[in-house]
Amino acid sequence: MATINKCIENLLFYAKENLFLCPEDITYARNQLYELFKVSHSYEFADKADLQDDILNPMIEYAINNGIIERSQALLFETKIMGLVTPSPGLTVSEFNRIAEEYNIQKATEYLYKLAVNSNYIKMRDIKKNIRWLTKGPRGEVGITINLAKPEKDPKQVLAEKEQSDQGKYPKCALCLENLGYSGSLTHPARQTLRYIPITLNGEDWHLQYSPFVYYDEHCIALSDKHVPMKIDENAFARLLDFVSCFPHYFMGSNADLPIVGGSILSHDHYQGGKKVLPMFFRPLKKKYRSPDGVTVGIRDWYNSVVHISSKNKFKVLDCAAKVLKKWQGYSNEKIGILCYTDAPHNTITPIASINNYREYCLDLILRNNRTDDKHPYGIYHPTEDMHNIKKEGIGLIEAMGLFILPGRLKSEINEMINVLTADSIDFKKLNDSPSLSKHMGIIAQLANDLGKGADKKAARNAIIEYINKTCIKILECTAVFKDTKEGETAFDAFMNSLNL
Repeated sequence: MATINKCIENLLFYAKENLFLCPEDITYARNQLYELFKVSHSYEFADKADLQDDILNPMIEYAINNGIIERSQALLFETKIMGLVTPSPGLTVSEFNRIAEEYNIQKATEYLYKLAVNSNYIKMRDIKKNIRWLTKGPRGEVGITINLAKPEKDPKQVLAEKEQSDQGKYPKCALCLENLGYSGSLTHPARQTLRYIPITLNGEDWHLQYSPFVYYDEHCIALSDKHVPMKIDENAFARLLDFVSCFPHYFMGSNADLPIVGGSILSHDHYQGGKKVLPMFFRPLKKKYRSPDGVTVGIRDWYNSVVHISSKNKFKVLDCAAKVLKKWQGYSNEKIGILCYTDAPHNTITPIASINNYREYCLDLILRNNRTDDKHPYGIYHPTEDMHNIKKEGIGLIEAMGLFILPGRLKSEINEMINVLTADSIDFKKLNDSPSLSKHMGIIAQLANDLGKGADKKAARNAIIEYINKTCIKILECTAVFKDTKEGETAFDAFMNSLNL
């Protein structure tokens, strides 16, 4: 094993090559690392080494073996090490601005993203372990991932967190500015490697950073500098359009602002964007309208209910979107089960801004409703309980656009189901007592009937994946407020015409 001093020199070499650490900061960083590891100077020549296997892992083991940290602190300590060799937040902003001015904004975001990956803020090695595939459906492809890094959240937990007081908490949430450089705890991730860029949206101070989970290409987040709740209104639309004006190579969208149909964090206003790779972007309009001021409006040929607005005039798009929101917030149609208000407001929107190939400003407005009833305690437009074994969380922005983030538990549960289906016989009583398999009794019973006893392993796996594929498409269809029926399409068309289009 390399000595700790050798690891330090290799890390500094790595930082110079991959983290843009300037020569003037290398001696400073070296001395900080000597202090951290309680070692004296013993210089060794550096060479190229794998960051995780040859540098960080030996450093972590050294720290544990020499009583510097407990093993439970390994991830926090790893981030602290990388924070010492990552350029400071101020230098990062300066370099971002220099690249944007000298080249273009896309080159600048490539720099920031590369820094996030190479500093291990985005743990790409872990992310590459996620399982990904595409499935074809009646309205286009849908992407499916089994995410091994993201914990699963119950929709009721999201509501509880929104209502929880942040008094005395520091940082108030995982999205607050105070996370910059935060050392973390066993319940809150360390953020010494977090770097962001200040931006102005609709005259307000926001900042841009990358998601550590990276669900899709260059998955970025725009966050309010203030810890204020999510809110969908005309100002939100203006911010989204301002963002794509500055970053035309990215889209930017917002989760809805109500529980069940919103995101996993509703207590801090934020948006999510990145490269325009999500399936919804590739779907055409199945019906077009034209507003009196020349803005093109249409209904996307997609699984849920999407109003598309586009024009080269940003302010006309904004005005049209504001009218759609106002109309939708007050819209009810008891005949098809849509009620905008009972004991609380139910109608809201998941908006997505982009600039298309014709250099037009676009807003895709996914109409949402979070009402519950006795038959649907988790939400009328939410996956029904027989689908919760696949996806229980609220269907937010990313899934609504056709990329499913399924819980990591499914990786092992799929393998367990394969073992059951390939056995000569199935003990359903035993399965019912299994914490991991009892939730999948419906899948197992159906597939056992379809495949017969002692199924082939490959056939069992394919059948389970196909079941998941169909379930994800059914979940998207659940989120549609105007269903894919003659009655639903007629009601959707009437809603659009009520906007005087």
